[in-house]
Amino acid sequence: MTHERVIVVGGGLTAARAVESLRESGFEGEVVVFGDEPRLPYERPPLSKAYLLGTDAASVVYPHDAAWYREHRIDVRSGIRVRSIDPAAHTVSIADAAAGSATSSSNGDVVGYDRLLLATGASPRAFAGPGASLRGVHILRRLPHAARLRTAFREGGKRVVVVGAGWIGMEAAAAARGYGNDVTVLGRGDVPLESAIGAELGGMFADLHEANGVRLRMGSGVSALQGGRGTGTREQVTGVVLDSGEVVDADVVLFGIGATPNVELAASAGLQVDDGVVTDEGFGTSAADVFAAGDVASTWNARLGHHLRVEHWANAEHGGRVVGRALAGESVRYDEIPYFYTDQFDLGMEYSGYGELAEGARLVVRGDLAERECIAFWVRDGRVIAGMNVNVWDVNDEVARIIRSESVVDEAALADPAVPLGTLAGGAT
Repeated sequence: MTHERVIVVGGGLTAARAVESLRESGFEGEVVVFGDEPRLPYERPPLSKAYLLGTDAASVVYPHDAAWYREHRIDVRSGIRVRSIDPAAHTVSIADAAAGSATSSSNGDVVGYDRLLLATGASPRAFAGPGASLRGVHILRRLPHAARLRTAFREGGKRVVVVGAGWIGMEAAAAARGYGNDVTVLGRGDVPLESAIGAELGGMFADLHEANGVRLRMGSGVSALQGGRGTGTREQVTGVVLDSGEVVDADVVLFGIGATPNVELAASAGLQVDDGVVTDEGFGTSAADVFAAGDVASTWNARLGHHLRVEHWANAEHGGRVVGRALAGESVRYDEIPYFYTDQFDLGMEYSGYGELAEGARLVVRGDLAERECIAFWVRDGRVIAGMNVNVWDVNDEVARIIRSESVVDEAALADPAVPLGTLAGGAT
């Protein structure tokens, strides 16, 4: 395989872990990474957590530095956009991401590959209504987004409105309050995070934020943004217009209303696309020698019996490592349990499990939910299908083992802190 070339399209954590795993698997051929941002591949959780909070520098986002890529003979071409893929010819065409024109390189603007990984990620949904282009209106996905938002938050004393009560929105709201801003969260559900973890656990996060001075305006939709005169060519945002017509005053507005997978490149190449690029359990797409992983991939999940697209950090971390082995020629099967984590104010949380199975499942709590120190389990047909540890640490591996075992559990034992979690996994390892 010394004369083969693997191309990775994308500049996120999936790309970084894939090339790391590729080399660890013994691949000695050429490895090229095309990323459309002018920087090395990086991970995104710190953008709404440690970096946004100001506790870590921007360097925390990089899994590897430039020296590591040189040492491992990985050619990272930053600021390069892949314009198209020709699966039949096994080639990609490239362009300078800034200029949009073909870029000159040793291979011209068409580069051949033996195997290709699409790790193109997802893009945040932007507000499409009136006032979307006003100054002070933000989204959060890339490092420059986080840098601008952190600058705005750090001034303090701002009227910050967060539109969206999901994970990004609630983490950003906590960060904004940490800088002393006046913060309002607008969400469509009854409580924050309801679609992710249900009403009872969402209520716990609602109590947390309200105790820390965040105003929650649930059941609220946004119809427009208002602006007033500001410096430069654009007016400054001054308010958020709700569907009811009420105006919430604002100096800074962040939209955290979800993301959509970047499937355009795959779709134009004729790959099968649904909610993401459709892959089998080994990340193989409908085109020979083309793989997809990370936020953009809709991967077959045997436990659920259908394809699943997961946007969380762990999917990029673990999926990137597995697809790297596939790129090296190994036969692989991805079956990791979905996992994510959050840090908000003094609450730290880890969640493992299948969210769609948790809907309507029985909630069993071990510990004190009111004190926000507990482990919550979602139980369906006697089996744990999801678990969330809140300010209780070093238990997530045990929770995942219980889920993976598919053992019928005694709910009383599950709720009893005196019963070791390791005894509830039915002997699974």
